[in-house]
Amino acid sequence: MSGLVNILVIGAVITVVVVRQCSARQISDDRRWWILPGILLVLSLREPGLVDPHHTALSMAVLGAELVVGLVTGVAWGWTTRLWREADGSLWSKGTKATVFVWIGGLVLRAALYGAAALMGIDQGTPALLSALVVTLAACGGALMWRAGQMAPAYGGSAGGTTPRPAWKDRV
Repeated sequence: MSGLVNILVIGAVITVVVVRQCSARQISDDRRWWILPGILLVLSLREPGLVDPHHTALSMAVLGAELVVGLVTGVAWGWTTRLWREADGSLWSKGTKATVFVWIGGLVLRAALYGAAALMGIDQGTPALLSALVVTLAACGGALMWRAGQMAPAYGGSAGGTTPRPAWKDRV
C-alpha cells in the first residue's frame, strides 16, 4: 500500500474508534476485540519502513517509545471507559471525559516523539504509526475485556457491581 492509502486507513480507523468510543455501545462476549488490531498489524508489518535503515538503533528506540506510549494510552483508555450492565445482563461501555484526556495526552506524546525523531533525522514511516495504533487498540480491548470479566452478572447483583451475600449464609 502507498503512504497515502496508509494515512487514509489510519484516519478511517481513528474516526471509527473515536465515534464508537463517544457513544454508548453494547459489548458482546464473542471475544472479537482483537480482529481490528490484528488486521492493522498485518498491514503495518507488510510495508517497509518500520525501522529507518540509516538510523537503526535510534529508530528502534523511538519505535519502542511509541509502542510504550501506545500501551499506556490503550490501558488508560480502557480503564477510563465507563462499563455497566443493563437489567437484561447486557454489557455496555462509553468513554468519559477522562478518556478524552487520555486520547489527547497520547496524541501529544506521539507528536512529541515524531518531532524528536524528525529532529534526529529519523524517517518514521506509516508502519510505525500503524504499529503504535495496533498496540493502543489491543491494550484498550484487552483492558475492557478484563474489566468486563470482573463485573458481576446483572441478575441478583447490585448496580455497584458487587455480588450480594448468598442466601444460604443468612441461614447459618
